Amino acid sequence: MRPTSARPDRHPAACRTVAAAVLAPLLLTACTSGPSDPDGKSGSPRAADRPATVSVSPSGTEAEPGRPIRVTAEGGSLTAVSVVDGDGRKVTGKLSAGDTVWSADRRAGSAVTYRITATARTGGGTETTERASFTTTKAERRNKVEFWPGKDTTVGVGQPVSLVFDHPIGDPAAVEKALKVTTSDNTEGSWGWMKHYDGRDRVDWRPRTYWKAGTKVTVDAPLNGIATADDRMFTRDYATRFTIGAQEVVKVDLDRKKLMLRRDGRTVRTIPVSGGTPGGEKRSWGGTSVLISKEGTINMNSETVGLGDAYDKMVDYSMRLTWSGMYAHAAPWNAAHFGRANRSSGCIGMSTSEAASFYDGIRVGTPFEITGKDTKGIPVQGNGFSNWNESWEQWRSRSALD
Repeated sequence: MRPTSARPDRHPAACRTVAAAVLAPLLLTACTSGPSDPDGKSGSPRAADRPATVSVSPSGTEAEPGRPIRVTAEGGSLTAVSVVDGDGRKVTGKLSAGDTVWSADRRAGSAVTYRITATARTGGGTETTERASFTTTKAERRNKVEFWPGKDTTVGVGQPVSLVFDHPIGDPAAVEKALKVTTSDNTEGSWGWMKHYDGRDRVDWRPRTYWKAGTKVTVDAPLNGIATADDRMFTRDYATRFTIGAQEVVKVDLDRKKLMLRRDGRTVRTIPVSGGTPGGEKRSWGGTSVLISKEGTINMNSETVGLGDAYDKMVDYSMRLTWSGMYAHAAPWNAAHFGRANRSSGCIGMSTSEAASFYDGIRVGTPFEITGKDTKGIPVQGNGFSNWNESWEQWRSRSALD
């Protein structure tokens, strides 16, 4: 006859509802399974092997974005954790020593629903599987990102990845830690922080040397939920992918007044040019500038670059090299000086026919290596893509994580 204090036998596949109370008051549905108690006595090891309790933080339908996502087991260890967002994307994470706490690699994003499935096991072998969800509210003060290069583009071998932020960052390391560049050939590279030409915070990723032709690049920026300065927060994730085109470099020798297109180390084209006028602010920038954009026919006004009323004209086949206004473009009004003298207001001018065909074939992201005794130095970081004017060691020192 059994003692009156003995509990009824439990079916090995019994399901019951438990309340999580370790990190959050989140109601979870648990299914437990394990060896049955052969004699049903309350003092036996199996009768004392209570299922583990699993809890999730944050919780509820109005959870605060930006908080860490954690799953915790009490009375056992976690054996499996799955967290997915509302779009079905998996959230990665790591287990603590002892496998009692799982922490996501990212914080909870703004206006996102997360679904969690977690399995815990006791020392006696009883398993508990819990399912839960929580939804975050939408952050009111946002920070946004401008991203280069564009998605599914093919770019030149000098093109960096570049993110420019609408508002100050505050903690660059937290942002940089979230960014990931994946390449088809394991290209070595590093992030570097600077001020964009207009003063905004900016971070670029460049390889140690120019890209190899054909490299495929994917950039993931899961920033949603990361707080920045002034109580702002990123409210979305960003991503881009692009391919590196032919191994082309443009060399501009202002002493010889020639532009040379080199492909795979060989000169395949030479164009007579006229660069910036020596002796003052009309000199051209030297060093390496990367082709930012192909802008076609645009109005160029000298007042916008601090040169008074020297010119105001429509210019064809305009290829931007710096944010401060240096271009390569057609300059038929300067035809007498092509290949003979530098007489421009700072740009690299060439004939309309040469500019038209060169414009058609050149890719955004192609480096222009400009030399000459009359240049006015090297553009500062942030004025275009001036990344290649620093040594690898100098560039790496700009990382917030090194």
